[in-house]
Amino acid sequence: MPKFDANLTFLFNELPFLDRFGAARKAGFPGVEYMSPYEATKQEIAARLKDNGLTQVLFNLPVGDWAKGDRGIAIFSDRTDEFKRGVAKALDYADALGCKQINCLAGLAPKDADQNALRKALVGNLSYAAAELGKAGVRLLIEPCNTRDMPGFFLNRSAQGFDIIKEVGSDNLFLQYDIYHMQIMEGDLARTIEANLPRIAHLQLADNPGRNEPGTGEINYPFLFGYLDKIGYHGWIGCEYRPRTTTVEGLGWLKAMNAAA
Repeated sequence: MPKFDANLTFLFNELPFLDRFGAARKAGFPGVEYMSPYEATKQEIAARLKDNGLTQVLFNLPVGDWAKGDRGIAIFSDRTDEFKRGVAKALDYADALGCKQINCLAGLAPKDADQNALRKALVGNLSYAAAELGKAGVRLLIEPCNTRDMPGFFLNRSAQGFDIIKEVGSDNLFLQYDIYHMQIMEGDLARTIEANLPRIAHLQLADNPGRNEPGTGEINYPFLFGYLDKIGYHGWIGCEYRPRTTTVEGLGWLKAMNAAA
């Protein structure tokens, strides 16, 4: 059975960020991920990981100014220098936290923007980041997101992500396959994952509709977990859902589905 980690952006979010690490360990999670570590110091986070015996599974490259609407900057040719500084900052954190995977959010495409120009900028930035991360033994991931939760996001489907990976041509670029996002955009989850397993480095989950915990919606997670085991997926699965009530009250799905954190 794959390993489950707690996405601290969503889980235990009733607690201050640094307190979520202990809560995740107490709940039985061996690893954590989150969108951004940069609001805390790398020393503070490293201490929480060590004190709680947690693995830092993944975090994102800097996405720009989230409060002002940025959802990644990799598609913008005029922000390449900012992107490269973000790569250096992420690598600094990854080294301190022992993190071996970093995700890149592509960004929101402006209306009427030249799609070819955006793609060219993305390919160039990913080529640079994949090479820099590869030198440090850190994998670079890209993530398609659904157009309902993130209208205008440049990457929306798994085939588009794999096409970008092929164009970049780096052996250090992989897909982060979010089950929730891809259920909304395309379905056919099990066969898509199996067909592309060598290029999928990380999975994330939530149920649909509602983006709540498994068992609250339409996705057949007991089947999917068994299928992932059958096809030999041995990586992490990030629990990136919004608990219907509280995080702890919503963790019953782990036992009910014969899963284990």
